[in-house]
Amino acid sequence: MLEARAVQEQSAAGPCPAGFVLGLDVGSSVIRCHVYDHATLIRGSSAQKIESLYPQAGWVEIDPDVLWLQFVTVIKESVQAAGIEMNQVVGLGISTQRGTFITWNKKTGNHFHNFISWQDLRAVELVKSWNNSLRLKLLQNFCRVLHFFTRNKRFLTVSLFSFTNQHVSLRLAWILQNLVEVQNAVEEDNCCFGTVDTWLLHKLTKGSEFATDFSNASATGLFDPFKMHWSRILTSLLSIPLSILPPVRDTSHNFGSVDEEIFGVPIPIVALVADQQSAMFGECCFHTGDVKLTMGTGTFLDINTGNNLQHSVGGFYPLIGWKIGQEVVCLAESNAGDTGTIINWAQELDLFTDAAETEKMAKSLEDSEGVCFVPSFSGLQAPLNDPCACASFMGLKPSTNKYHLVRAILESIAFRNKQLYELMQKEIHIPVTKVRADGGVCRNNFVMQMTSDLINANIERPVNIDMPCLGAASLAGLAVGFWADKEELKKLRQSEVVFKPQKKWQEYEMIMENWVKAVKRSMNWYNKM
Repeated sequence: MLEARAVQEQSAAGPCPAGFVLGLDVGSSVIRCHVYDHATLIRGSSAQKIESLYPQAGWVEIDPDVLWLQFVTVIKESVQAAGIEMNQVVGLGISTQRGTFITWNKKTGNHFHNFISWQDLRAVELVKSWNNSLRLKLLQNFCRVLHFFTRNKRFLTVSLFSFTNQHVSLRLAWILQNLVEVQNAVEEDNCCFGTVDTWLLHKLTKGSEFATDFSNASATGLFDPFKMHWSRILTSLLSIPLSILPPVRDTSHNFGSVDEEIFGVPIPIVALVADQQSAMFGECCFHTGDVKLTMGTGTFLDINTGNNLQHSVGGFYPLIGWKIGQEVVCLAESNAGDTGTIINWAQELDLFTDAAETEKMAKSLEDSEGVCFVPSFSGLQAPLNDPCACASFMGLKPSTNKYHLVRAILESIAFRNKQLYELMQKEIHIPVTKVRADGGVCRNNFVMQMTSDLINANIERPVNIDMPCLGAASLAGLAVGFWADKEELKKLRQSEVVFKPQKKWQEYEMIMENWVKAVKRSMNWYNKM
């Protein structure tokens, strides 16, 4: 369990306006709550580690009962650490990991199974089968023809669409196909589906509210962002009944209040948002061309595309960033699945005792002496898109020591960042205006500087790197008038440091070529013969 703490920033903030806003982030590895004042300074916080369950090879789950207890605990602890009362909280915003879902009994509220994590690979065969299916190819070709005649972007997007393991769609289809209890509940119109945000809202309101927001819905692979509702085509194709899906609301919205029995007072729930979109909002990436690079459990690269949805062949997906009233902001996103996970894994192998050591270890060497690491515990995402790739070290020698291994691990994160950034520049034709980083791994100056060199761009690191919490709190604060508008939030944002290119990326060309060779040899490793 991580400790709750009071953050002593009051003197810098001056007199505190009445009230505070809570920002929660239910991530893949940590659940965190911050208490924010009007200056967006953290007055108190609490965090607990989320334990993933691995019931079978490739399966990744989370116990919902444990998660609920942790959620309630971090709120109570952070408020206590801030030295305030619950009735001083004017609004609650919740950011959640995307693609992780659950189903439950509509009448009793009891869940049918654990949360199925976005990292879960149980639907790998379904994904391959559907992507190679005649039905999907006919749909893609039909939409390609329609796009040719109409130039409608919606048809272009469907023509490029393919399923991924990280989308909810086929993992939910797997549940519907394999769990008899869920099948029976669907037939009796007694089944509810929800991503983490929907389930938490249901629990906080003791079953009186059932909803999600546009940012979370758009990340499921079941939503039509052009029509702004659940896709009848995709749900019909996969035999997923629309009746189990929640209504979709604005991101900054009055979702109801926490039942008084939980915290003693009815706290308004005024923002639900997906974690990457929340981080984008927290970074104040409000303008077209603004880019966010999150390096947490995985790496997520997002670019603000204004009110235009953009899709790419290589693996950038269109998402709704947020919807507030009439404002709809779109993002294009791609990701690498393993970033923080490989750092944690290396720590568990005793390559170092604290992640902060890795920067010094890497800098103590001129290079990794030819050692390459492929970060692929959950396959390789864009631009390679191979769920069957394996994680591996290559180029090991008798002289290889743990310092070489650690440097190779950190280099692999920077190389994946470059791959995603290059793909974005190639396929999303929007000039980049700024690049801002967040997430735990962005604390590592070695990774940050190498990434800046490789992409030949300045990268800003903010003072507060827990962006999903800040984004959720910002959206909640806007809903209740705690902050007047986004311009006020921009003025409050602070950068800690700006990393500027110090080397030409060509100086890394040879070691990156070797790394790419290692990646290619790790691909298709787990394919069944």
